Amino acid sequence: MCGIVAYVGHREASPIIIKGLKRLEYRGYDSAGIALMNGKLNIYKKKGKVAELEAFIATQDTHSSIGMGHTRWATHGEPNDENAHPHYSTSGNIAIIHNGIIENYASLKKLLMEKGHTFKSETDSEVFINLIEDIRTNNNCTLPEAVRLAMHEVVGAYAIVVLSQDSPNQLIAARKGSPLVVGIGEGEYFLASDATPIIEYTNEVVYLNDFELAIINNGQLDIRTKEDVQQTPYVQKLEMELESIEKGGYEHFMLKEIFEQPRSILDSMRGRMIAESDHLMMAGIREFENKFVNANRIIIVACGTSWHAGLVAEYLIEDLARIPVEVEYASEFRYRNPILNERDIVIAISQSGETADTLAALELAKSKGATIFGICNVVGSSIARATDAGAYTHAGPEIGVASTKAFTAQVTVLTLIAMIIGSKRGTLETTKLRELMVELETIPSKVEEALQLNEQIVQISEQYKDATNFLYLGRGYNFPVALEGALKLKEISYIHAEGYPAAEMKHGPIALIDEQMPVVVIATKDSSYEKIVSNVQEVKARKGKVIAVVTEGDTTIPAMADHVIEIPETSEHLMPLLSVIPLQLLSYHIAVMRGCNVDQPRNLAKSVTVE
Repeated sequence: MCGIVAYVGHREASPIIIKGLKRLEYRGYDSAGIALMNGKLNIYKKKGKVAELEAFIATQDTHSSIGMGHTRWATHGEPNDENAHPHYSTSGNIAIIHNGIIENYASLKKLLMEKGHTFKSETDSEVFINLIEDIRTNNNCTLPEAVRLAMHEVVGAYAIVVLSQDSPNQLIAARKGSPLVVGIGEGEYFLASDATPIIEYTNEVVYLNDFELAIINNGQLDIRTKEDVQQTPYVQKLEMELESIEKGGYEHFMLKEIFEQPRSILDSMRGRMIAESDHLMMAGIREFENKFVNANRIIIVACGTSWHAGLVAEYLIEDLARIPVEVEYASEFRYRNPILNERDIVIAISQSGETADTLAALELAKSKGATIFGICNVVGSSIARATDAGAYTHAGPEIGVASTKAFTAQVTVLTLIAMIIGSKRGTLETTKLRELMVELETIPSKVEEALQLNEQIVQISEQYKDATNFLYLGRGYNFPVALEGALKLKEISYIHAEGYPAAEMKHGPIALIDEQMPVVVIATKDSSYEKIVSNVQEVKARKGKVIAVVTEGDTTIPAMADHVIEIPETSEHLMPLLSVIPLQLLSYHIAVMRGCNVDQPRNLAKSVTVE
């Protein structure tokens, strides 16, 4: 949510900032703005897309070598020009851009108004900059010192950048609970919410930690804690390539990322499993092997698509490793009073590694003595740094808001974890383990086969693009896939869709079925196949339209279904990696046919960094 880009150096700042904001459009936003130092501190901002801001400033004198830009996802105050960032302080001498939420903004605003500060917007961010100005005036201190002292006063989450007319070569940044990265170039510095706007210019970055302040002044970087303790910057090399955040000839990032899954699945198991040599290892697991082997239970916390991956993991870990697993919505887990102890392991799953609710859930679990294992896709992210151990999915950047390759990469890593723990605990026989390893190695090529169904799915999509409701049904390992398929459709096409365990259809949803209701049934050959056949018959008896995802060679369900999508055969433990592919394509093509913004669906953000 929201995007931050800032620059100071020897180049023109405006083109770098505008291009960076475009790179961050995937995070979700409703307005955009830029602040530049050009003799005086000038702010330009507009409701709408970055392109509208770019057109707005085209007639302005934007010559400057220092500036900052922002894309806003509305929290406090509706989307409009006034609430867009950046925001001036009352004097107009200081400006701020801010990601996050200041929880005590109302009490601070009341106090500041009593002191004579005025406000033009409804945002909590304007409160933050006026607080900084108030502290600076009353304490007669430097701007970095005022920002540092303000960090002690605000409650909530924030990543901020501050620019002052009095210090025309200085950028000040700070973070708590919202990501911020510093890019280090040759005589220049970049600030951004994540690395995507930076990789074109440098591969050297510093990830700010919570309660840290970065002061960039006259070509020097100074990092301090909010207690004013100077820190030695830990410079990391970015592994990301510029091509990975370009569309590469595809119409949308989502379609590109769907078709990248053979590679991303392979990369997620690369170096961790080689069936031919019986090699199965994950560094994060090895370090805490005894914890996993002797775990009382495993609790998985996640949101959205990552939560669905966690549900698949529940089946896998309980089946293969025989450890009880609970899968929790991070947003609910953090507000309960969960019973945890040192024999529990909490697995936190997040594509971005910045999901606010998941971060808060793992901090709660850590405070109760549980071991925390993180699974995320972004190197250096907050979850990666907050956990005791973990694993990266290596899916590469995912720009489309609706996760696709992140889901299969997460499921791949979770499958490896279940196999490793099962092997170490002796609950997974060597013969079965080897069979799974050999079969898992074939999954990338089988996903390639499933992707060849694209044109067939285009034709099915054409028939159902105007539907107003969908049902998705699955059993066993395919139940989480039904949930994921329904989520994808509603996210990007705005069609109401619900996923259910197929047996639950008779407990309510069956009342919705008529000749207008498309029902997607994941009906691959597995231990519950005969039951799913009965469910298909029940749908057809009520004139429902059945789109069936079946195993190649099946003749029973194709005789009943209206549309059949055949995918390669595999172990039911691995089937989610294949059965989800046609559902991703179905949602994509329906959304495109409906004229929806596939990569940036309305009201959604890629990285939910606020509650």
